[in-house]
Amino acid sequence: MNGGGMDADIRQFACLDDNFGVILHLPATERTIAIDVPDAAPYLAVLAETGWRLTDILITHHHWDHVQGLEALKAETGARATGPEMSRDRIVGLDAGVSDGERLEIGGLLLEAIGTPGHTLDQISWFAPQIGFAHTGDTLFSLGCGRVFEGDMAMMWSSLDKLADRLPGDTRIYCGHEYTLSNARFALTIDPQNTALVARAEEVEALRSAGRPALPTTMSQELATNPFLRARDPAIRAGLGMETASDAEVFAEIRRRKDSF
Repeated sequence: MNGGGMDADIRQFACLDDNFGVILHLPATERTIAIDVPDAAPYLAVLAETGWRLTDILITHHHWDHVQGLEALKAETGARATGPEMSRDRIVGLDAGVSDGERLEIGGLLLEAIGTPGHTLDQISWFAPQIGFAHTGDTLFSLGCGRVFEGDMAMMWSSLDKLADRLPGDTRIYCGHEYTLSNARFALTIDPQNTALVARAEEVEALRSAGRPALPTTMSQELATNPFLRARDPAIRAGLGMETASDAEVFAEIRRRKDSF
């Protein structure tokens, strides 16, 4: 991946049952960044295969399936871990905390911490504009979004809308889980006449049948097909019988339907 004159090699790999691990390597400066650590072993395997030396770890939120491998990975690599300041006291192994809007520089790569609460209150999405990369944790998924556990529906909608506004259309989006197939099937119940969604759902079916990931996605693709970002769409509103509802209310109804899908 190249953007803004910077090269980056990105590896995505399976962890646990349906989590994804992500490692980002900067050849020019030999810095290597892991994002979340569901389990240390798959990360160590990628590092052994590539010969990369892990220098930094970025955490999106405190849930166990994103941090349970953090201590072990740090112990093996000596990497420095940065995550949400709000959870400094509950994520064992964090060396530094960030809040919404703060920026980091790692090996010449600028990373912006975008606060996207809703799934959890501490959720941080990481955006690296120089390479057109974002990791949205459990806020934005391909064709979906995370369940709303600690925040409320209005908060989650605001976070998704914030990502839609902040991330350029060509941003390649990585996230915490491979839920795309189930998300695609649900999305068709909300937005069945969307030809872009129908085509995307067929693509996802083929990818998953072949054992291939449906991630990363892009913001432009999500804006065209993800019903959780499309609460303003007249066809979706009409299908839900919510033509006069607020955007947050439309989103909340879609999320409630997905919760019982």
